[in-house]
Amino acid sequence: MKLNKIALVLAMSGLGVNAVAQQAAEENTDSNQKVERIEVTGSSIKRTSLEGDLPLTIISRAEIDAAGITSAEQLLLQLNISSNSNDNLASNAGIVGGEERGNNGASSANLRQQGVGSTLVLLNGRRIATHGLKGRSVDLNSIPFAAIERVEVLRDGASAVYGTDAIGGVINFILKTNYQGAQIGAFADHTEGGSGNIYRFNVLAGTGDLERDGFNIMGSLAYKSAEILRGNDRDFTNTFQPERGLSPDTRGAPFASVNDRFSRPNDPTSSQYNLVGSGLINPNTGLENDVLNVLALPGQPGCDAIENMGPDGADLWNRTRNLGVSCSWDYPRASVLQQPVENIDFVGRGTIKVGEDSEAFIELLGSEVVSKKVFEPNQITPWAIGAGDWDTFGGGFYPSTGDSYDYIVNALSDFYGADQLNIGAPIAYRWRCMECGPREIETTTKSYKIQLGIEGVIGDWDYKAGLSRSANEAESELGDGYHFVSGLAQALGTGVLNPFVLPGQTQTAAGFAALDAASARGVVLFGGETTMTQLDASISGDTGFELGLGGDTIYVAAGIDLRREAYAFNGDRRAAENRPTIYGAPFDDANALEDVSRDIKAVFVEALVPVVDSLELNLAIRHDNYDGFGGTTNPKVGFKFTPIDELLFRGAYSTGFRVPSFNQLFNGLTAEPYTGTDLANPFLCTDGVPDPSDPNCQPITPAIFFGGDTELGPEESKQASFGFLLAVAGVVVNVDWWQIEIEGTIQTPGFRELIENPELFRDNYVFAQDGSIAAIDRRFINAGGRETSGIEIGVVTKGELWDGTWGLNFNASYLIEDRVQERDNAPFGPNLVGTHSRGNIPLRWKHTLSLNYAYGDFNHTLTQVFRAGYDDETPPGVASGEANPPLYDETVDSYLIYNYSMNYTGFDDIELIVGVKNLFDTDPPFTAHQNDFSPGAAFDPRVADPRGRAYTVQLNYNF
Repeated sequence: MKLNKIALVLAMSGLGVNAVAQQAAEENTDSNQKVERIEVTGSSIKRTSLEGDLPLTIISRAEIDAAGITSAEQLLLQLNISSNSNDNLASNAGIVGGEERGNNGASSANLRQQGVGSTLVLLNGRRIATHGLKGRSVDLNSIPFAAIERVEVLRDGASAVYGTDAIGGVINFILKTNYQGAQIGAFADHTEGGSGNIYRFNVLAGTGDLERDGFNIMGSLAYKSAEILRGNDRDFTNTFQPERGLSPDTRGAPFASVNDRFSRPNDPTSSQYNLVGSGLINPNTGLENDVLNVLALPGQPGCDAIENMGPDGADLWNRTRNLGVSCSWDYPRASVLQQPVENIDFVGRGTIKVGEDSEAFIELLGSEVVSKKVFEPNQITPWAIGAGDWDTFGGGFYPSTGDSYDYIVNALSDFYGADQLNIGAPIAYRWRCMECGPREIETTTKSYKIQLGIEGVIGDWDYKAGLSRSANEAESELGDGYHFVSGLAQALGTGVLNPFVLPGQTQTAAGFAALDAASARGVVLFGGETTMTQLDASISGDTGFELGLGGDTIYVAAGIDLRREAYAFNGDRRAAENRPTIYGAPFDDANALEDVSRDIKAVFVEALVPVVDSLELNLAIRHDNYDGFGGTTNPKVGFKFTPIDELLFRGAYSTGFRVPSFNQLFNGLTAEPYTGTDLANPFLCTDGVPDPSDPNCQPITPAIFFGGDTELGPEESKQASFGFLLAVAGVVVNVDWWQIEIEGTIQTPGFRELIENPELFRDNYVFAQDGSIAAIDRRFINAGGRETSGIEIGVVTKGELWDGTWGLNFNASYLIEDRVQERDNAPFGPNLVGTHSRGNIPLRWKHTLSLNYAYGDFNHTLTQVFRAGYDDETPPGVASGEANPPLYDETVDSYLIYNYSMNYTGFDDIELIVGVKNLFDTDPPFTAHQNDFSPGAAFDPRVADPRGRAYTVQLNYNF
């Protein structure tokens, strides 16, 4: 196989075996024949070969359809070079606060572990506005996926060509153009286990041939719906598995837990205001029980008398003193594994010929995406309600009257003794308000883009110019499950709403009516909008100059890029004088921004220099000037060396940069409570691990500060890559090594780093007057660096069998190193590859292996998808030695599934593709990580698909 065929085969190797790549490999190329030069992602110079100095993956529409992929988010989840992070709807169904607020309704690309802000997403080679809430990355859900012709993924940094954001790589979604005819398409993806089904309907039509008629008009309209998949729809989401190190970390149960907390203001005798005072002494252990549930006590029905309740795995959370007397509730099982999403998008394009060699076009794109986060009902406590009206409603404590009160008093008296109780005092509690309903936050995202462009040829020079305006506006609104504090305090303090409803009983009609009256449904949480106006122009062509060393003539390109980016964010829309508090609503008023904007002016030059016949250099340099940051210049030097027709070496070195997002610059101060029970004062307790026997090492719940910094500077990076392509005996192999080094990383200080090195980071701690820790500061800073490296491997081969043709495609990613430096003067931390993280899981090895067989009108594809295992998060009780679960495994197993599809072409004008995802219905591997800080319930959606076996059908009818 010759080199010109290597380029086509390797460039098209993506998700699976590509029929187009196979066909290209079989075609003969006449070296004397004029070959059309084309522009590929990562370069502004048109060339005859798809393979240059940087590795490029091209995924065709045929591959996307064969894999049953219906969205850009699904595509990214299957790419081996894509990070396993919570930057998508599949992995952030229950996260709404702090840095993750922007994930409401948004899915973002994250290549090579570099983060969503360091992966550039293009549409037809040009930028589009970022998500209105997130403000720093393109929303993949707004990409008109049904109209995509192909996707080009540049697996390297490209700041020398595209400017900021291109550190981790570039993803270019290329839409259909010059389409004639009409097509109606329908797609269904049904799960065998029920729920979580996906549907799509699309229409595509176009008329006019550019060459014959001098014009083309086309349009695409698509609707897609992804149904909700709840945690209780899949058995593997059960988190009551303490023997394996997993238990829900909550005592807020549907039958409320009794608590020793008291909050009556300005009252030195307030402990007498609570039935259990400051705690009860367990007669069997002699230990003080601070949170207990009467259902767990001897002679009572048991924790599991109510659905999804069970014994509290107290030792796993360093609270052994409550073992056997406390209940928990499986709140992760109440989470949503697939958010319900509906989206509709439109693409319209009109193109006309201008003279013989030019064409002008106008392109209109619009979309609306509606997603709904649905997660567990609120946990209600009187002190979190805000004490309410003490004189009228008793601060929301449960009043000392009625059958439920008597039941609680009798159960506690039987076990602890009546002498330990303040009988007649109300009850403090932790209650999971199932009657309140699941919390819902609905986000509507509307986006548009208007693109004007002209491109063509003048003599031997190609040119193009464009003017565009794009915007993305998103708004999050409360659904069911949220209530006004005043209504809750009154209903609970008067006993109308009862946290102690026994098994088999229900709330009274008056209780339900009180909840309905207190509902905050329809209140807008926050909204934001980004806009971008861009003017770009470039020219490229043959200079006619040679170096005189035997190489071809030098090609060059030059261009300008002028942009204005703007962002606005607003919080609570209610009038300032009329904002009654809503319990647990994650408002973000501290980060409200009026319109802020910045202008970017850039100029770039690129040269393709054939030194000799076998050696080609690619040189590029770009200068960007940002309002508020000044100028930055980033060069690139790359080479392609072909010593023989069957072998190609390639490599590149470049620098890059990323400017802070508007959020990172202007976010206000936000304080979030630390909700876990696994943290003690790190100045007094080693690594901040609680010790129940040490009064100085009791659990603490400080506020965690987040926010922006107007003094932030850009991140600066250095990228290097080296690889080869080899074609021997019908087998094509590519291996590419890459490395990225970043300085001045924009980060929030690592939580564990702060806890494990308290003296080094003392300035990040806020102390109260009594010396206790009031808050931990994790606001954005430029500090330290990051080093990441890996190897990407591809193998493509084909052959003939039984009058048909077969093809095999192997694509893999091996991550060598991922290290973070917390401060400029600190050493780099341990290699994070293969370890659990609460943001991104850097898996050591990922691969996709596809086998394709085409015979007659049938084309079959069997694909193996593999994700390596990794070190699990260690439960706090295991880390401290308080718990020793017998079946705990410190590693998460690897994930291996098979997908099958069949394309039948025997019908006139009809395209039919049927398939099976997860052919053997493999469950995701078990993980014991904490659901509060990482997605998933006994599994991790960043690695594995919870939907199980699913059947797909795609039908297109061409008129």
